[in-house]
Amino acid sequence: MSISPSARPPLGAGQRLAIDIGPIAIFFLVNYLTPGLDLVKLLAGTAAFMIASIAAMIYSLIRTGRISPMLWLTGTLVLVFGGLTLYFHNKDFIQIKPTVIYAMLSAILVFGLATGRPFLSLFLEAAYPGLSDAGWRRLTINWAVFFAFLAVLNEIVRHEFSYGFWLGFKLWGVIPLTVLFAFANIPMLMKYGFSVQDDDVPIPPEG
Repeated sequence: MSISPSARPPLGAGQRLAIDIGPIAIFFLVNYLTPGLDLVKLLAGTAAFMIASIAAMIYSLIRTGRISPMLWLTGTLVLVFGGLTLYFHNKDFIQIKPTVIYAMLSAILVFGLATGRPFLSLFLEAAYPGLSDAGWRRLTINWAVFFAFLAVLNEIVRHEFSYGFWLGFKLWGVIPLTVLFAFANIPMLMKYGFSVQDDDVPIPPEG
């Protein structure tokens, strides 16, 4: 969906971060602040997560005139798995959502590599100025492997540990790990022509 995107200014780094991380941050916050049983916390957090995801999509549409492919993907899956969580009162649905997102992203990137399509640049909004085709290919391989790793890791944690531990793992494990991975790629990218912008190091939304 778009509304004259060429006439709208692009989002700043802080606004993109709020759109990407805001909904999941609200999920954690509501889980933490809601009193009562774990199930009550889960349902309240999931409902807030869904509302925040819709708000992020609407904000992006109003500010830029469009909703990015990545935001469409993550927002849609939040609504689908969040709805299943609320309907069945079962935490497995919201916990498996990151696995599905990571696995889908990895598969899409691998498919793009096999067919010569720059899907990573589409997801990251082409925000690596000066990066050569060889650099995009190397970066795509790195992110495809990383997403596959996160999918496996999420399955291990959700099966082997408690729901509370999984929440902590998502907040204090996956998010910092993703940010560190994004920045760890910069030295390699600079060898392929990437011009570093202090306020513009793209990081995919948290699943």
